[in-house]
Amino acid sequence: MATVRKTVTFTEQQDKWIKAQIEAGEFTNDSEYLRNLVRLDQAKNARFLSLKTKLVEGLESGVSNKSLPEIMKEVEARMRADGRL
Repeated sequence: MATVRKTVTFTEQQDKWIKAQIEAGEFTNDSEYLRNLVRLDQAKNARFLSLKTKLVEGLESGVSNKSLPEIMKEVEARMRADGRL
């Protein structure tokens, strides 16, 4: 995979934080720390987009005619079927 060189500016406090993470043995250098932050942000964004999609689907599906106990039974059945209960 090709790499791209970037120049990034941090406050002194931020630089101290990054150096502390490296000194603690969490990362070997600044670049590794920053790449990790990007990966975490990408994963967070993917989870957010997935949740957003599910919320939109739910809103667009309309209002259910089922009672709360009926809905709860269906949820319980699904959870039992996939081993979560």
